[in-house]
Formats: sequence, structure tokens, C-alpha cells
Amino acid sequence: MGRYVLRRLLQMVPVFVGATLLIFLMVNVMGDPVAGLCGERQCDAATAAQLKREYGLDQSLARQYLTYMGNVLTGDFGTAFNGQRVTELMSTAFPVTVRLTIVAVCFEIVIGITLGVVTGLRRGRPVDTTVLLGTLVVVSVPTFVTGLLLQLLLGVEWGWIKPSVSTAAPFDELIVPGLVLASVSLAYVTRLTRTSIAENRRSDHVRTAVAKGLPRRRVIVRHLLRNSLIPVVTFIGTDIGALMGGAIVTERIFNIHGVGYQLYQGVLRQNTQTVVGFVTVLVLVFLAANLLVDLLYAVLDPRIRYA
Repeated sequence: MGRYVLRRLLQMVPVFVGATLLIFLMVNVMGDPVAGLCGERQCDAATAAQLKREYGLDQSLARQYLTYMGNVLTGDFGTAFNGQRVTELMSTAFPVTVRLTIVAVCFEIVIGITLGVVTGLRRGRPVDTTVLLGTLVVVSVPTFVTGLLLQLLLGVEWGWIKPSVSTAAPFDELIVPGLVLASVSLAYVTRLTRTSIAENRRSDHVRTAVAKGLPRRRVIVRHLLRNSLIPVVTFIGTDIGALMGGAIVTERIFNIHGVGYQLYQGVLRQNTQTVVGFVTVLVLVFLAANLLVDLLYAVLDPRIRYA
């Protein structure tokens, strides 16, 4: 196991370098970031040259990237154009988005897997048809429509929740935003679990367990569910990074100042340091989540061994 983890960590290095290089190049061709620092007026040549020299934008892209990566290794993600350190923005934004992601993943695991198991064991029955239609509706409706509708009904009309989340963003205020963020993924988890349960239900090892007279609960939990969760765990693991980076719409609707909000502001103001810094951390989150998923395979299926 240790050798496998070490090999995977070494494989992550070129992936991380390639991903960050691609992001760095894409962000730096969005436009001239210095142009947005002078407001509506265009910067004069002397001011533009001074700003580019101050932020290292007068160097070649290759030189800028090498400098940036060298700083990242020391924990320095640069300085935003407003003079604030990017790490300071991260220290306030990431905890909020992590809490939001935890709430969303809990909805996916608890509701999505439960509905998937119920419908997989009762395939073709009314409950199965109802859940399939419900998930189809959820997938078809855009997230911003779901978010605005729940905000209007629960927050404005009925007053059950606050229409917008406070700056502290405690867990109790993130329940509805977390449900909105997880809605589409929850529907996919339900469908994926249902399909996997229905397929593994006909497998030989499940039939053997039933023929031995084992209790139904033990057959479902130990023999059926564990093997069926492998594709589900893969989806949820890769979805963690997507939830953290794709929460822009949800955070805008509920006024949550998290990663999505900072990325939106960075793109809007062409603040390349902020965008590249945040996306770099998200790349690390994706890589760590994929490694964790691979390790969980051996827990779910004893037949899987890592050398």
C-alpha cells in the first residue's frame, strides 16, 4: 500500500504542473489585467509600465510561471491587485466553501444512496418510477432556477430561512444552499446507485449469500451494497472538487463569500493572481480526492490489492 501511495504521489507531480501551466496560460490571455486597475480611464504608458513591473507582468509568461511555481512551493500565492495577499483571501473563502461542500456531500451520501438502494431493490415498482421522474426533473432544471425558487419560497415568502447567508456562514445557514449545490449531483448519485444495485443483485456472490440463508439485511449491506458503491464513490470523490469550484452560482444566489465568489470577482476584475491561486488549490483538492477514492476501493472490495 505504501509503495502504491508513493507511486501515485509521484504521478501527481506532472499532472499538477500541467494543469497549473494550462490554467496560468489561459488566465493570462484573458486580457490586459493592468487596464482594469486605472478604472474607466485608460492607463498612461508610464503608469502601465510601472504597474507591470511591480507585479512582474513585464516578464515573459514562462518566467512568470516559474516565478509563480517557486513561490507556491513556499506557500506564497502572490498578491491581488488591491494589495491583499491571496493567502488571506483563501483563509476566509475556503473554510466557508468547505463547510458548504460538506453539507452538499452529506446530502448526496444520505439521500442519494438511500434512494438509490430503495429504487434498486424495487426496480419497476411505483416508488422506482416516482424517484426516476423526480431525479429527471432535478437534472433538467438549472441550478440557478432551483436556488432562486427555494430562496423565494423558503426565505422571502414563508420566512423559514434567511434569504442570504451571513458572513460567518454557520452550518445551519448552509443547509438550503448545500441542498441547491448538491441537487444535480444527488440525482446522479441516486440513479448511479440504483443501476449498480440492480446489476449486482443478479451476481453470483449475492445469489450464493441468499441461498445460504443469510439475513436479508446482511446480504444487502455486506454483499450487495459494498460492491455497488464502487462507481458511486468514484463519482462522489471527483465531485468534491467540482462542488468547491462550481459553487459560483449558488454562492452568488445566497450571498456566500466563498471560493466561487472570489473566483467570480477575480475573473470580473481580471485579477490573475487571485484566479490562478484559487484554481491551483482546487487542482490539489481534485488530486487528493482521486487518491482517496483509489484507496477506498480496497476497503469496499477486498479483492482489490495495491502493490
